[in-house]
Amino acid sequence: MYAHEIDYQIHGEEMQYVEIELDPQEVVVAEAGSFMMMDNGIKMETIFGDGSAQQQSGIFGKLLSAGKRVLTGESLFMTAYTNQNNRKSRICFASPYPGKIVAIDLTKYQGKFICQKDSFLCAAKGVSIGIEFSKKLGTGLFGGEGFIMQKIEGDGMAFVHSGGTLARRELQAGEVLKVDTGCIVGFTKDIDYDIEFIGGIKNSIFGGEGLFFATLRGPGVVYVQSLPFSRLADRIIASAPRAGGKSREEGSLLGGLGNLLDGDNRF
Repeated sequence: MYAHEIDYQIHGEEMQYVEIELDPQEVVVAEAGSFMMMDNGIKMETIFGDGSAQQQSGIFGKLLSAGKRVLTGESLFMTAYTNQNNRKSRICFASPYPGKIVAIDLTKYQGKFICQKDSFLCAAKGVSIGIEFSKKLGTGLFGGEGFIMQKIEGDGMAFVHSGGTLARRELQAGEVLKVDTGCIVGFTKDIDYDIEFIGGIKNSIFGGEGLFFATLRGPGVVYVQSLPFSRLADRIIASAPRAGGKSREEGSLLGGLGNLLDGDNRF
């Protein structure tokens, strides 16, 4: 084993956090801003890159590791938490928006898991967080995640988060699952990821689901989220008050009366 072995427990339902138990000198690395609480005696240190074995290969390795993270839209830096006590200690990390935290045991997925760019939460030290380029032009242009996704490699535990409720599907060889492009959380290395045109003029213009499906072909495991954060943000923005303090409903023919009719009786 190259990655540290950590024990964990996930708490909560819709706003979850993961509690990680560290033995003396064990280390967990996490994205900036995900920390929730920890026992006294755990040392926090900001590191350049992801803290994996590649970090030990000199300045070039550190720059390469950090550069990969920049391409996926993440910070150059991560935070490493080391248990300096002579006993077990606990540290907790929280998801940034309502949804589920997924524990990924990389030893069960042939050492590699591919996920959306902003889903990584934390991992045992030794796990590498890099980039995965889409090999197909259509997938990169229309696949919702672009040409670049996150790649988590190693032989330890990693944790990713999703929005809403999580679905796990295990696909057999040749089995195909069609998914909204924004609803993909991640999948294992043997999954063939592509896009497919929805088809039909009415579907394309009035269907409200975009022009393309993501098609995931087995064998492998796929994780799908019911509420991508981008979809939630779009709904919030659409309902936010416009200039002058008016909400979207107040611009309708019924104006404020519409709120009384639909049950929103706030004054």
